[in-house]
Amino acid sequence: MSTTLEPLESLEPTLSVRQVLMLERVLAGEPEVVAGAGQLDRAVRWVHVAEAADVGVMLSGGEMVLTTGVLLAGDESKQAEYIQSLHRAEAAAVVLGLGRAFPAPPDVMRRAAERCGLPMVVLHRPFPFAELTEEVQARLVRRKFAAVSMSEAVRTALTGLITAGAPLQRMLDEIAHHSGCPVVVTNLAHRVLATAGERSAVDDVLRDWERIARQAGGSEGDGWIRAELGGRGERWGQIMLCGYRGDTATGRLLADRAAESLVLHRMLGGTSAHTWEEQSAQSLLTDLVSGVVPARQLLPRARAAGLPVNRRTFVPLVVRDGDPAELDRVLRLLGLPGIVAELADGATAVLLSLARDQDATVLTANFAARLTRTVVAAADPRSAWDDVPAGMREARHVADAVPSGALDLPAVVRLKDVHLRGLIRLLRDDPHVQSFAERELDGLLCDSGSGEGLLAVLRTYLATGRNKSRTAQLHHVSRPALYRRLEAIQGRLGVDLDDFEQAASVHIALLAHDAQQS
Repeated sequence: MSTTLEPLESLEPTLSVRQVLMLERVLAGEPEVVAGAGQLDRAVRWVHVAEAADVGVMLSGGEMVLTTGVLLAGDESKQAEYIQSLHRAEAAAVVLGLGRAFPAPPDVMRRAAERCGLPMVVLHRPFPFAELTEEVQARLVRRKFAAVSMSEAVRTALTGLITAGAPLQRMLDEIAHHSGCPVVVTNLAHRVLATAGERSAVDDVLRDWERIARQAGGSEGDGWIRAELGGRGERWGQIMLCGYRGDTATGRLLADRAAESLVLHRMLGGTSAHTWEEQSAQSLLTDLVSGVVPARQLLPRARAAGLPVNRRTFVPLVVRDGDPAELDRVLRLLGLPGIVAELADGATAVLLSLARDQDATVLTANFAARLTRTVVAAADPRSAWDDVPAGMREARHVADAVPSGALDLPAVVRLKDVHLRGLIRLLRDDPHVQSFAERELDGLLCDSGSGEGLLAVLRTYLATGRNKSRTAQLHHVSRPALYRRLEAIQGRLGVDLDDFEQAASVHIALLAHDAQQS
């Protein structure tokens, strides 16, 4: 579910003094700013007509006060007090209509306003204040109503996505659409869990994330608006609008609505902040393995996710049949900086980031020794970030090349340990290799019945180095029965398995066939 809405930046619930002075009705009064010209961007919350010297007691801040000065004429002390009262009440501005009371701007009021930094405007032509108040109040009411309506519309759109089962990224994309700026979700350590928005703008934010994270606890400004994520007394993260261009109050409203929806998304989806961390790591490592996104573009994401990247040695690993949660726990136990993410087919990627003076081989072995019933495949350490994707693909290739149930493997399997099987795995998608395997094994592959049983015997026979006694034992058949099956295999394939070259050719074809099937 998606609702097309106008970005909130265009729906500021207030007008500035400058904007009020530019209204057509106000321009008809020939306004002139005689004091406080540097404060014209103050927000006007309301318009109020007042003449009494102690007008400040009737204000609550942000008002543009209109006066003719009729009760102030001839009394400079009242004129000064009038300005002081407005200043204490934090009024937005004062507008004085020139006429019988003041034919020219009074110096006392002008000097007092300048000292206070209070914008003071005089109208040189008679002007009915009722028209100004009507115009401004109507605009303010419309804007406030529009902001509230927009807030509810955003809430409705996000709630619709939640009920439709939309993932976190889809939620953030919707928030970024309405805010018109990058959106970042972090954990309590300010590590980035997810982002949304225009890719180049997001990358600019992440590139400077270390500085931004250090200032995350400070006051909001320059469009950086935060809202806490949590509930039931537990705080587990925050969402940040980065460089929001609209009114701060409206941005705060949007951030609060977004935070409410993300917390609801977590509760209803049964997910947690830790799961979001896993999703962030999975996205990063998947992009690294695929190579679709250049490594240099992924560097800001890695740094923002908390992975040390400056002057480091990177060790790409792929663990087969490993539990990502257990792998993450072992990393923490050993104090090894790294990220973990589950890939397809029961494989889990691990990227270690070690200091240059640490022994990568020893630390990788220590990590593997803590794991049970897994295959830990490793690529050679990389000293440059740009080389990490190739390393991740190499580790994935090694993990794929290790046969199920293989014995006598080292704790950490590397490319040199997978020999011919590794090469075949690497070439398994080559059409020439596929054609070769089909041609060599055609006599067995064309028979889906007995051919499968004979393929199993052939596989064992070649894997044991053509040891007939061991093959018969593993298949629980007598030696004469095995001889008959080997003769059938040779007859169907038209080969002599006692000839080394022919046996090697069939073995390579069988390895290629198995690699393609997996």
